[in-house]
Amino acid sequence: MEKNNIVYQADDFLFTDNDEDFDSYSGKSLSYWSDARRRLFKNKLAMISLFFIILIFILSLVIPLISPYTYEQQNLLNINTPPSAQHIFGTDSLGRDLWVRVWYGARVSLAVGIFGSIIPSLIGVVIGGISGYFGGKVDMIIMRAIDIIMCVPSMIYVILIMLYIGSGPIPLIISFALTGWMGTARNVRGLVLQLKEREFVLASKALGASSSSLIFSHLIPNTLGIVIVSMTMGVPSAIFQEAYLSFIGLGIAPPISSWGQLANLGTAVFRIYPYQLLIPAVMISITMLSFNLFGDGLRDALDPKLRN
Repeated sequence: MEKNNIVYQADDFLFTDNDEDFDSYSGKSLSYWSDARRRLFKNKLAMISLFFIILIFILSLVIPLISPYTYEQQNLLNINTPPSAQHIFGTDSLGRDLWVRVWYGARVSLAVGIFGSIIPSLIGVVIGGISGYFGGKVDMIIMRAIDIIMCVPSMIYVILIMLYIGSGPIPLIISFALTGWMGTARNVRGLVLQLKEREFVLASKALGASSSSLIFSHLIPNTLGIVIVSMTMGVPSAIFQEAYLSFIGLGIAPPISSWGQLANLGTAVFRIYPYQLLIPAVMISITMLSFNLFGDGLRDALDPKLRN
């Protein structure tokens, strides 16, 4: 190890004289994923955000199971009561307990957000990998089709699909899957165009590897970093779209609750009972902020160019 007051070199790693990694370097080379995990754990803001995500996820599973009330149970003698020991978030205009409805709505919103991000990302990975690998006419047709489709805002497609297939969590996920894969496909296609000229791909070709083997065993796995970040950043977007569609009456239909539907119901009585709108709005904001901050930390950890 040689010191020149500016840069230190250890194996394949370079550290500046103010880099914390130099102090913690143990002489062992780290794999890409081990180094990414270490750098993610050092990001305090990302870890705090991950804590809130896990906490919301656990509460959404546990609270509806242990609550003495159900999300659809009505009590017309106890309507619009403010938060109290008996009803932590109060009740709505039909006497339903908002505490259990908020956490049951978290189940729906998180499920729509997670699956509404993962499924289109997987579709985009496959289409982008095929487009980038084969190139030529295949690439031109796929990319021009994406350019044409992306000329119209995706929300218009989602609304039209929801009007056709109906409302509910599954139709929402289907509509997101059909409209949300194009951005991931373009990103993956760009990476595959770079990777397919690398030595390990050319060596696999020389050994007789098939096109499907090259795409799914060599090229796509090397794009997982950007795909994982894309999935993470897509969750808050899907949650917001679900909340918006439920808010305008096209998303989740009663009696199933979601954060968007709770916000929609809260707007009718906002001036008299503001907590019925503020509580789901705060939950949406905290969840979206946590996923965005965690996604930023994940991007910083997975991108080698962002090393300190």
